[in-house]
Amino acid sequence: MKSIFSIFKRGLEKTATRVTRSITGIFTGIKAHSAASFEELEALLIAADFGVPASLRIVGDIRDRYERGEIATNADLVRVAAGTVREILSSRSREIHYAEPGRPTVILMVGVNGSGKTTTIGKLAARLHGEGKKVILAACDTFRAAAVEQLQLWGERTGCQVVSSRHGADPASVAYDATQAAIARNADFLLIDTAGRQHNQKGLMEELAKIRRSVEKVFPGAPQEVWLTVDSTLGANVISQAREFTRAAGVTGLVLTKLDGTGKGGMVVALHQEFELPTFFIGLGEQPEDLQPFSPEYFTDALFGEEASSEP
Repeated sequence: MKSIFSIFKRGLEKTATRVTRSITGIFTGIKAHSAASFEELEALLIAADFGVPASLRIVGDIRDRYERGEIATNADLVRVAAGTVREILSSRSREIHYAEPGRPTVILMVGVNGSGKTTTIGKLAARLHGEGKKVILAACDTFRAAAVEQLQLWGERTGCQVVSSRHGADPASVAYDATQAAIARNADFLLIDTAGRQHNQKGLMEELAKIRRSVEKVFPGAPQEVWLTVDSTLGANVISQAREFTRAAGVTGLVLTKLDGTGKGGMVVALHQEFELPTFFIGLGEQPEDLQPFSPEYFTDALFGEEASSEP
């Protein structure tokens, strides 16, 4: 069985190559660096989708440590960058908000079409079912028959019940019925799939708010979590998605998908720097086991190399 770190390392290989080459390439012969080198590094980090605030913070820390004489080699420089990234990622971490004992933990999954939302729900259901949890899935993307069919297939694979309705049914009513079912059947988790038309469509955001109200009507205090699935291949463009969904649906956390297929993994750092949102899971491949709980330590070590774990 693959180790968890090996999954992170393999999944982040493209981003790691891009980032470390950028840093060490600019500062080769670091004693001869200039202010232009720092400016170039800022530009490269932004281009690698770290976002402006995080890029400025990383380069600012590198400049400060260099001026204090704490950086003498490229290895020192990479360790400083890694330490700053680890600090950004760790500052948002927290445990999942679970429901009280005997009640289902309700997780509402939101995100645009193509972000991997339904697949992520299926993989998460497989993980929870494998841990002995009773999981119910709610097919609230009633506008796409394929989404319902996909979720039903995951239900068959994982042995999890799926609550669904006819094509075009009111998504909020499906969420209402699913919440009732999860309570009546003593489920441990209810995972709710939702439609994902473009995030700038007012109708979708109103629909998500209606689903939330329906769930809370049955189970006050639920959903315990609202997770935004983010397609990592989009890079820093996901910032606007996070902003819109957080405003409309009350996003409480992130799930980052498709990181294995992109060199834009810096967007993880950008999201953590710009939003007070933790990342709970990260998608690093096609298999169910490739959906892993997010680890700031594993992520940073995979990005910069394990030797970057120790400070200079």
